[in-house]
Amino acid sequence: MRSDLPLALPGQTVGLFGGSFDPPHAGHLHVSREALKRFGLDRVWWLVSPGNPLKPNGPAAMARRMDAARALVDHPRITVTDIEARIGTRYTAQTIARLVGLYPGVRFVWLMGADNLAQFHRWQDWQDIMKRVPVGVLARPGSRIAARTAKAASIYRHARLPSEDAGLLARLPAPAWCFVNLPMVTTSSSAIRASGAW
Repeated sequence: MRSDLPLALPGQTVGLFGGSFDPPHAGHLHVSREALKRFGLDRVWWLVSPGNPLKPNGPAAMARRMDAARALVDHPRITVTDIEARIGTRYTAQTIARLVGLYPGVRFVWLMGADNLAQFHRWQDWQDIMKRVPVGVLARPGSRIAARTAKAASIYRHARLPSEDAGLLARLPAPAWCFVNLPMVTTSSSAIRASGAW
């Protein structure tokens, strides 16, 4: 185990919540807390990304986003990390493949907002992600219908777990995914940036 990476032990379940976090906000924290409860996870790791290949403009400096995320997170089982920068991966599929190799016996779950599920089929090697780890999808404002009609949802409809069984997700072999509705928090990073508050 590398000393510069977070600790996780064989048998533990870890939700991976990736994003630019530009800036991090209460909505990210809300989704993470709900993921811990709904999916029965031991930990959630925020993977603060060096950059999003699907976005034309780069985010704020990594150190600024990491500092802001650490200042925001107040839960002992949520960890802010810069794993992708440390292990040198650019795409989610690469990151997950490396983490599975680095943490034998740890059960990872990829966490995403429902807005991301709607465009998941545009991600690099997205089907590799589905085949490697379970995926937990959390409702976001205005994204429920788009998520349910997403290409990924259609292709993997046979692997969908009912929301009432969400607590089983981390223990299932991939492909497996689960969509859960949450109380809405309407804060968004783009709105914060547009307001000039970041």
